[in-house]
Amino acid sequence: MLFWQKYATSGIYIIDIVHEVCQENDRKVPQFQVCLNDLFGNDFNNIFKLLPEFYAKLKKDKGEGFGPCFVSAVPGSFYGRLFPNQSLHFVNSANCNNWLSQVPRGLESNGSNICMARASPPNVYQAYRNQFHNDFTRFLQMRSEEVVHGGSMILTFLAREVADPTIDDCWAHLELLGQSLVDMIKEGLVRESDINSFNVPLYFPCEEEVRNIIEYERSFSLENMNVFKINWDPQDTDYINTNDSDELSQIHAKNMSKLVKSVYEPLLIFHFGNSIIDMLFKKLEKHVAEYLSKKKPRNLFMTISMTKK
Repeated sequence: MLFWQKYATSGIYIIDIVHEVCQENDRKVPQFQVCLNDLFGNDFNNIFKLLPEFYAKLKKDKGEGFGPCFVSAVPGSFYGRLFPNQSLHFVNSANCNNWLSQVPRGLESNGSNICMARASPPNVYQAYRNQFHNDFTRFLQMRSEEVVHGGSMILTFLAREVADPTIDDCWAHLELLGQSLVDMIKEGLVRESDINSFNVPLYFPCEEEVRNIIEYERSFSLENMNVFKINWDPQDTDYINTNDSDELSQIHAKNMSKLVKSVYEPLLIFHFGNSIIDMLFKKLEKHVAEYLSKKKPRNLFMTISMTKK
């Protein structure tokens, strides 16, 4: 059984690899059982509507004797149990483990910062760090019950480059989003108290933190840990220049604003309402353009592979 959290596209690549290995070694391709997971509010029907086309493509590309492949979905938080004991052979989670199970407690001193920002006081750093430690530990514990002995797990998530969170750029896009919200206070569109009570349940760990939690929990052996960087704007393929021209910064800022909106819009609407959204992201686009004209930051991603002991 294979389990993919959030994004199923990587599952296609893994099925392709298994198929190729079986052909090279003159082995029969196994049956695939793929389980998708997301929170209860996700509408899995949109995914299910694509399955006939997916199955037809598999049959066309790999022949009648391939598989078969069975796809299902399991709604629920991956900070709890999702599957029967020792029923998973491979787990893949992409861009999900950054999201905490809840907003950390004790963030009253965070002021107008909407995340663990560079201007946050030390107790805010500690609160976010503790919440991630507890959540990631629980994630490993839950999966250790579900993964067979020798099974594998690959996780990819945003990370920070250095241990000191006060000197890392990983929070910059959220700091600019917070700045855009503060701008709207002056226009009477947002109340200061609403910003002060809004904190994004998101954490970007460093390599040392992740290693320590895996070793502390003890259910999995860490096989590999790799990091890679991409520009803020995924469509920006220029990795040579360290800043953009005014024209390019406008283009990349627009794309980046759309990306941030796709991620955080539900949280913002729930807390502030829908009326401010368009204006908020116009302001964010302006702030991002100014930021990119001076500096060209990149997001750091960490990919770790583990084996169940």
